[in-house]
Amino acid sequence: MKKSTLGNELAAEFFGTFLLILLGDGVVANVGLAPRLASSAYNWNTITFGWAMAVMVAVYATGGVSGAHLNPAVTLALAVKRGFPWSKVVPFWVAQIAGAFTGAFGVYLTYFEGLRAAGMPNVWCTGPGSIFEKAFWGGASDVTSISRYSLTNAFVAEIIGTAVLLIAVLAIGDSKNLGVKANLGPFMVGMSVLGIGLSLGGPSGYAINPARDLGPRLFGAIAGTQGLFESAYWFVAPIIGPFLGAIFGTVLYDLFAGKILATNSVPVIESE
Repeated sequence: MKKSTLGNELAAEFFGTFLLILLGDGVVANVGLAPRLASSAYNWNTITFGWAMAVMVAVYATGGVSGAHLNPAVTLALAVKRGFPWSKVVPFWVAQIAGAFTGAFGVYLTYFEGLRAAGMPNVWCTGPGSIFEKAFWGGASDVTSISRYSLTNAFVAEIIGTAVLLIAVLAIGDSKNLGVKANLGPFMVGMSVLGIGLSLGGPSGYAINPARDLGPRLFGAIAGTQGLFESAYWFVAPIIGPFLGAIFGTVLYDLFAGKILATNSVPVIESE
């Protein structure tokens, strides 16, 4: 089997993150603009399932070439704790952010009439303005009261959510653990993201990925969405939080499972 070159790996990271954002921000635009049904037909579940499918497709498409990090926090954690070459870290980050930026452009091309009619709302990234109180376009105009969380709460939520993501990713990829068979790894990663979104995503919108947030945020600012860089939120919660959470999650997995599995065989439960 031919070994992937760095150029191939970077191309895969770009393409995988492009797919991630095209489908992930795509479902956010679909929910926010409600182009087909009344807005009451769309909800948080729609977004979380859409993002889970986005992750699954992206990882299936590129995992065999680059490992499908698709996330600077994952790349950093693998460099810190899994021997991923430090020389590749920044190039991977650049490819991931560029792919996310381009994916946001793809969402714009898909929904440009609705986005323009709605005044270019924030369908791109997490934080203020990214949670819809009503449908921007089409359907009914029901308004839902939404609690606002502080920057501190969002920051903590990003650390915890990303830690859980890394625990899941490491467990799924650990052949000494229970082991995921029949190429189900990408599917299980997607299901893990679904679980994080449903259970932990409320306070911050669960970026759990600096590229997922920064790349589309940059595109959104260029496209005309207002307020995306007005506060410190954009840097603290969706960038610093995931970096810390990824390392924290890797340490936790090694402490409670990885190191034990590396030295012991998996217990066998004998029938009576």
